[in-house]
Amino acid sequence: MRKITIIGSGSVGSTIAYTLMVEGLASEIVMIDINNQKAYGEALDIQQGTPFCTPCSVYSGSYEDAVESDIVIITSGAARKPGMSRLDLAQTNVDILKSITPEITKYAPEAVYIIVSNPVDVLTYVFCKISGIPEERVIGSGTILDTARLRAKLAKIYDINQRNVHAYVMGEHGDSSFVPWSLANISNIPIEHCSTSIVRADGKLYPEIDFDIVENYVRNSGARVIQDKGATFYAVSASVCHICRSLLGGVDTPLTVSTMLHGEYGIDDVCLSLLNIVGRQGAHSKMLLPLTTREVIALQRSAKCLKDIIAQIEI
Repeated sequence: MRKITIIGSGSVGSTIAYTLMVEGLASEIVMIDINNQKAYGEALDIQQGTPFCTPCSVYSGSYEDAVESDIVIITSGAARKPGMSRLDLAQTNVDILKSITPEITKYAPEAVYIIVSNPVDVLTYVFCKISGIPEERVIGSGTILDTARLRAKLAKIYDINQRNVHAYVMGEHGDSSFVPWSLANISNIPIEHCSTSIVRADGKLYPEIDFDIVENYVRNSGARVIQDKGATFYAVSASVCHICRSLLGGVDTPLTVSTMLHGEYGIDDVCLSLLNIVGRQGAHSKMLLPLTTREVIALQRSAKCLKDIIAQIEI
């Protein structure tokens, strides 16, 4: 029995529910939304597709229906609009989270919580502070999506399977994120050597990539999708389902998700993305990568940006 509750039935929440059902990751999915009719319609639409997939019960409900959930995914909040940064959403979505938290934790105190709403690092921090849930069971989706965008871009540049690209985005899920290029590689070839080490079938070499251009592409991808289609939900849903798979699968998996820091890299009392080990116990450990001095400074700068926002909101 794998029970997952999703709070918020907008584009992200409903797409996560659909993806969970298609991938067979849950046997029971509860959808909760302040708009009960919307939640009911989304759940009914998904439920009617279950005969073609792994058996799964999908229904809308209230907080009481979240009892005995293994995972609770929080996607509710005001949507990010074109031209709006994730941090512009801060106080509005903090207030929404503050109203949700005591209601859901009352009925699902043993669940692992995945925070998806933006600004995700700020909301993950707030949830850690107000929920009473142990920190290892509070996971922000963080830069797992940014990391996927980075790997997809590098895979396209080098015409290689995305699974052979090993690179990460760390820090804030937002403008101050950065890529530790010193650790990026394709099948153990350091990224700075790929242009001379990967020879194409026609004998030509790949051009050197501009790290700044790639990093800006990753950082601005969400805004570009919002500009073109109004919202992002497919890729973020796939990334959240990957977190769920890691939590439910029993095999520890390194993921760039947002968790509370306690002195790592000289950073304390803020949530941002490092490489965390995620398994049945939640995000129970961190992998402290051998960052360069410049990369540590970039991480600390990202932490400061988030702390500056946290200092301006009312928790």
